[in-house]
Amino acid sequence: MSSRAPAILVLEDGRAFRGEAYGSVGETFGEAVFNTGMTGYQETLTDPSYYGQVVAQTAPQIGNTGWNDEDDESRRIWVAGYVVRDPARTASNWRAERGLEDELAAQGVVGICGVDTRALTRHLREAGAMRVGISSRDTDAAALLQKVRATPHMAGANHVGAVTASEPYTYEAKETKYTVAALDLGIKRNTPRRLAARGITTTVYPAHAEVDQLLSGNPDAVFLSNGPGDPATADHQVELTRELLRRKVPVFGICFGNQILGRALGLETYKLKFGHRGINQPVLDRHTNKIEITAHNHGFALKAPESGEFFETDFGRVQVSHVCLNDDVVEGLTCLDVPAYSVQYHPEAAGGPHDADYLFDRLIELIQQQEGAPTHA
Repeated sequence: MSSRAPAILVLEDGRAFRGEAYGSVGETFGEAVFNTGMTGYQETLTDPSYYGQVVAQTAPQIGNTGWNDEDDESRRIWVAGYVVRDPARTASNWRAERGLEDELAAQGVVGICGVDTRALTRHLREAGAMRVGISSRDTDAAALLQKVRATPHMAGANHVGAVTASEPYTYEAKETKYTVAALDLGIKRNTPRRLAARGITTTVYPAHAEVDQLLSGNPDAVFLSNGPGDPATADHQVELTRELLRRKVPVFGICFGNQILGRALGLETYKLKFGHRGINQPVLDRHTNKIEITAHNHGFALKAPESGEFFETDFGRVQVSHVCLNDDVVEGLTCLDVPAYSVQYHPEAAGGPHDADYLFDRLIELIQQQEGAPTHA
């Protein structure tokens, strides 16, 4: 193995970790978060919801399965930086086309390896997610700390515009039964794939599309995607969603989309201490009373209504239909008087698990219930 440049990671509270350069040599800044998934690092890196974040992997060895061009969840890597303990020396997977570090370097992603990621994760759990810098250019901790503290916070950040599509595009189903208009807040590729598998053709629109553009093709439903940043900044998308609810257009939202729907229904959002990021989060589905193991990536959440499971809104009654069993965070909403529902986690499940895949079937049920009803007026 070739020698690596020394590198340093400095958190905004002054805690520092020394290691070696991994990926591109340079300097980067973002919000320090951790992901508990033992698999799926390629899907994590290419998830637009991680824009602006420096991701630490809690699994000790990363890179074993290399990199291929089929598993990307978007057009590029979005993380601001990458932290691993033990980089795999070689990829050993028949689908690998090149090494993980080769791809990180090619895309200019600054990372650090040889870090005690267990200690880093425990620190973030205790102190909370915070700003961080990684440098393999200048390893002076005090100098890097000053730069870290000069960077913007994630709270109040509007990152949707940085990751959304510039123009509409369509993902065709082989046999189209229904059509969906998706608002791209940072959509992952597996979402239109899962819809297409059910006969749904999806047209994806930029995040700042107006409601008339979104409904121009007379879609059977609208999908609100996942995405990065603070949902409190997404006023345009919230008002758009309120208009969809007024018109009784079927709506399904995930992750950021869940927070948009929640805000449209009158709920507030708040920043979690260290967020949910991984593929092993237990969620109770109150519709079925079943517990699902689900994939999460969110640092913000909806404030639970004071009335409990059910609450009244401008659009009728709403149920908090899903809750996280680790910390009681609101993980899903179901409107009882208008055709809309959402979940905070990722049912498209790239890279796993698949417990929540049925939520795409619920969208078809919602569309079928609305067939013949007056909508889009």
